[in-house]
Amino acid sequence: MKDNSTITKKTWKEFKETKLLWFINSILHIFGWAIILQYDSDTNEVCDVYPARVKYRGFSEESNTAGYEGLTQYLQNNIQNIADDLNE
Repeated sequence: MKDNSTITKKTWKEFKETKLLWFINSILHIFGWAIILQYDSDTNEVCDVYPARVKYRGFSEESNTAGYEGLTQYLQNNIQNIADDLNE
């Protein structure tokens, strides 16, 4: 049976692990904005997410390197699923 759902709910943890949060924040930093994930100090779970104005622009070279490597890995592992989504 074919799944016709167009939306699959994901967690903020997964979004961050794909490096998509880093990528989107890289773009938002140009405008002085960022998406902030706030964590519960007891459970280390995301308890709030909000857009914020920020004074910094961009990330460190180390963070960017990790971001590009992680995003490339995500694409490598998921390119077939991404392509399949286009053909449905």
